[in-house]
This record gives sequence, C-alpha cells and structure tokens, in this order.
Amino acid sequence: MASYAVHEFLGDGVLKEITQKLADDGWDDVPTLKMMQAEDMEAIDLTDPQRDALELRIYLHDRSLMEYADKMEQAGKNLPELLITSPAELTSLFGMRKADVSRFTDRSLACGIKMPPTHALMKKARTRAVVAPATQKPVSAAADHTTQVPKADHDHNNNKTTAVVDAKGGTHSKAIYRAAPTPQLCGFGMSDHAVVEDVTQLSVLENIILQKLTPVHKAGSDTDMAQLIKKRPPPFKASELWATKPTLVFCLRRPGCVMCRGEAHQLYARKPIFDAMGVQLVVVLNENIESEVKAFWPHYWGGMVLVDESREFFKALGGGKLPKGNLITGFAFNPQARQNWKRAKATGIKYNTNGEGTIKGGLYVLGSGKTGVVYQFIERNFGDWAPLDEVIKVCENL
Repeated sequence: MASYAVHEFLGDGVLKEITQKLADDGWDDVPTLKMMQAEDMEAIDLTDPQRDALELRIYLHDRSLMEYADKMEQAGKNLPELLITSPAELTSLFGMRKADVSRFTDRSLACGIKMPPTHALMKKARTRAVVAPATQKPVSAAADHTTQVPKADHDHNNNKTTAVVDAKGGTHSKAIYRAAPTPQLCGFGMSDHAVVEDVTQLSVLENIILQKLTPVHKAGSDTDMAQLIKKRPPPFKASELWATKPTLVFCLRRPGCVMCRGEAHQLYARKPIFDAMGVQLVVVLNENIESEVKAFWPHYWGGMVLVDESREFFKALGGGKLPKGNLITGFAFNPQARQNWKRAKATGIKYNTNGEGTIKGGLYVLGSGKTGVVYQFIERNFGDWAPLDEVIKVCENL
C-alpha cells in the first residue's frame, strides 16, 4: 500500500515547490489532498502542470503504484494521455511490471474514499474555495477515484448494546460492544481467551498513562525518529485525549504485522471523514520498538502514535486481563484468522515478525469529556478489523 508520507506523495516535481502553500490552505496530509476536487484546485490557483501532477499521483496512490509517479510526471503527459499508452510503452518508458500495467489501465478499480454527502471537508481546507467557472479545467473521468466506504469482509454477529456508567455514576446513551464470532473446529471454539462482552467503563481508561511517540504527520513534519525522541513530551493521562473532542483509540497489536498495517492504512485513509465529524484518530501500541515505530509511521498511519507501556488499554479490552492468543490454535488452526491474513497479504503490504504479537488489540470510540465509551471492538481472531461503516455511523451520532 502507498505511503502516507506527504513528501513521498508530492514527490520532487512541480508539487514540491507548493508544499507550504498547500499546508497553509489546509491540504496538509495525504488523505485530505486526495479529496481535492477541481474547484479546490481552482481556488488555490494550481497551474495546469500542478493539476496534472496531483491528478496523476492521486490515481497512482489509489492503486499502490507510487513507485512510477516521478517518472510519469517527468514524461510531461497528463493522466488521460498515459491511460491510452500501450502496455509495451508503459513497460519500456517507466519500467512498469506486467501486473502493474493491468492495475494502472483498469479504470474500473474503485480504490478511493468518498466523503459522505452529509459531511464536507474541514472548513480550513476549503476557505478559498469558490464556485468554479464554466471554463475551468475539469478533473478527468479517469481520475474519479472515489467510492463508498466498503463493508467488512466478515459478519460481526456478536453485537451487544449496553448502558454505560460514567465516572460520576450516572448512565448515558447506550454504547455498542462489537466482536467477530468465534470459529469452530471439531465442535470446539477457537478463542484463546475468555472475552468479557461488556463496554469498558470510563473510569478504567481515563487515568491510564500514555507516552506520545509521534505527532500527527503533516506537510513539513519532521520524520527523523532521533529528533522526535529529543522533542518527546512527558507522559500524560489518557483522559486528556478526549477532554475536548471525541477520539477514536486504535489499540494496535503489532506495528509490523501485515493485518495490523492493513487495518491502520484503511482506517487512516478516512481521516478527512473523521475530521469532518470532529473525531481525532490515535494509535496506541503495547510496546515501543523505535525501528518498528519508524517503519509504521507515517507510511501506514499518519496520525498520532502513543505507547501504553503498562498495557492497560489492552487489559481493558480483555476485561481486566491481557487478551493474548496462541499462534498455533489461534492462528494456524483458526480459519477466520487465516482468512484475515490472506486478505491483508493480498494488498502487497510488507511485514515482519518483530515484537510482541500475541496481545490482541481493538478499537474504542469515546465521546468528549465524561461521555465515555460509545463503541468498542475487540480483535477476537487475529486480524479482525472493526467494520468501518459502523464505526463511522457511530461517530456521526456523537
């Protein structure tokens, strides 16, 4: 999957020189840049070569073909012209592999993300937007890179609604607990641990101590891990995250895992949608291995990365105990986990086996202040992904 590093997305061509201009207008991260439409390009006075370059890079990023972006941009052709180039020429001119040629020329692939009709990009990203004149240069049909939020690959039958008691003892609106069904093998469940199917109380989470490892990645961000370590702020209480705004806390099992990277990538791709709803996205790790954090951020995730060294967020997902799985019974002999692995591996994501990989993760959505948990998902099987359409619907109602 293509990187969320802004400098890699913009490249060394005509877009590099306007990096700061884009950032000043709110187009400061890759998912937001990929939402740019013709009227937005008009509003910030992009030249034709800049429009062509951005249109091309959006198309290539959607198809994980960014390795060809610089050469294609240097060729001086726009996207429609490149799409009618013969396969032989694509190979000879750009060194494009056969499988990549097929992916590049297949315009039926719907790879991008569409902003729901009920929301708009954050105002800061469109402050200069105006009604586009009829004579403006349109974004070609070939660059129609939007599609609806996809459904989850598997059914999540364990869907439980419970009333949540807040820190002051009162109850607020019902919250949703979510977990995938447990596969059966010869009549026996394949779960490695008992899952407490109740939404975590706010009092369990708010005093957990977290350490910030990386900031939100934006245009001009420092990605030098050594410098980030020097600038690292002191630890803080988790409640500070959602003190003033709703927060999605993604508890990641292992940053080098192909399934974890895949879920992080497709979740962060929807950052503009969460931004429009006023929901911030953070990842929480259960250990800090600097080389793994560097490989993970901002390539697969451009949001803030935190570490919970006491693993209290993960214990909370397990009802007070770490939800650990067994790689033999919980992965090798678990058909759902194997299916999850194949789904992620098919994306071409690189991965490794470094670090703790048996502590299962999950996802929390917390309302601002004392609202508490409104949605909770547990990775019952290795590689279970929270159903994004449902997560977004929950966030819409905050």
